Amino acid sequence: MTALTAKVTEPAPPPPPDSGAPRRRGIELTLLAGAVLISVLGHLYVDLAANAPAATPTRAATPLPATTYAAGLGGAALLAHLAVRLRAPYADPLLLPIAVLLNGLGLVLIQRLDLATPGEPGAGDQLRWSALGVVLFVLVLTLLRDHRVLQRYAYLAVTTALALMLVPVFFPAVNGAHIWIRFAGLSFQPGEFAKILLALFFAAYLAANRTALALTGRRLFWKLRLLPGRVLGPILAIWLLSVGVLVLERDLGTSLLFFGLFVIMLFTATGRIGWIAIGLVLAALGAYAVGTFEPHVHSRVDDWLNPFASIERGDGPGQLAQSLFAFAAGGLLGAGLGHGHSFLIGFAAKSDFVLATAGEELGLVGLTAILLLYGLLVSRGFRAGLALRDPFGRLLATGLASIVALQVFVIAGGVTGLIPLTGMAMPFLAQGGSSVVTNWIIVALLVRLSDSARRPRPEAGEFAT
Repeated sequence: MTALTAKVTEPAPPPPPDSGAPRRRGIELTLLAGAVLISVLGHLYVDLAANAPAATPTRAATPLPATTYAAGLGGAALLAHLAVRLRAPYADPLLLPIAVLLNGLGLVLIQRLDLATPGEPGAGDQLRWSALGVVLFVLVLTLLRDHRVLQRYAYLAVTTALALMLVPVFFPAVNGAHIWIRFAGLSFQPGEFAKILLALFFAAYLAANRTALALTGRRLFWKLRLLPGRVLGPILAIWLLSVGVLVLERDLGTSLLFFGLFVIMLFTATGRIGWIAIGLVLAALGAYAVGTFEPHVHSRVDDWLNPFASIERGDGPGQLAQSLFAFAAGGLLGAGLGHGHSFLIGFAAKSDFVLATAGEELGLVGLTAILLLYGLLVSRGFRAGLALRDPFGRLLATGLASIVALQVFVIAGGVTGLIPLTGMAMPFLAQGGSSVVTNWIIVALLVRLSDSARRPRPEAGEFAT
């Protein structure tokens, strides 16, 4: 008893602020330098291939000079690194380098396609959108010092998300879908920003009701409980409303993403694996209904079931057939940057089908490396969520990482013929200002969450009196 009293009453010297915890900012800077170097070398290789005597695509002038590319990507990477060093010193050192490398590779692929389509430059715009994304990355880290503050704005977030998704309904359809807002020569896709706001709302609501979700309700079978309506009703209504708006817009890809996000976060909050089974059944039924009765979606399902039908009719290969040809031509090691023909896919080569260019010119090895980068980015997001103690942070990290994972699966599955095409943009890799900006915001939030997860906690001795 005397020893215990002495242990409690004798104050212990407080540990130093860092407590020996590694910050890993030097490792992050080294990885960033490697990511920028790989991207710049890829850009130079594309330019050399375009200037080679045997180069087949018609080329006028380089849409994006190598010096501009190197200065823009390097400056953006350095700015983001300084923001992490100053505002999130304990953040995961892999998140930012992976984002920079994927963004850099996307610029290389878009530049390569620009050289094959001189009248449709896109790399310059993509670099400017990427710079805006990095600026927002810095602003998020600067203004958001504690992720738990976001929990207060759950209902404002969901209201804004529904408004963003509803506005494009009143604008003309683009390629069969009402997902774009075009005004004064500018265009953006509001659904890209809405997915972050919905993830925030789901995380806040499920964290506040986690006990009722996990323990209450009537048991149906196995480990599945029928949750009470007062708990499940509001979040289910919000989800159904968001999916209904997306179906009205004919945006199958984002509908599938929101559905998967809802099921994953509900499973994470309750720990009930039965929700995964129910989610798969409902997704299959919904996909069958939409694919059968919606003409725009039905045509994509037909193309998926028989991608070579247009060739058999004598109309030439469609986009999916061209994508499959590109993957087949790439083989194991690829044809080399600048030596493929994926630009024949058409207007979607830089957006929906940019992965086909990677598969043809980098081969199976390069494509696998890109997918592994995405897998590593997602796993580090999940790891941050597991290390956080507050339920809101865990759910938010899980939701943000799941958004990236679902996008990669839906897009990669569509262009390889695994599932029907959905018209979404590959994170960081594909051309699209709204997409690249949104993904930089997601990375910023994951960096903030990982900083909170890895930050050393005060030891018991610090509170002794």
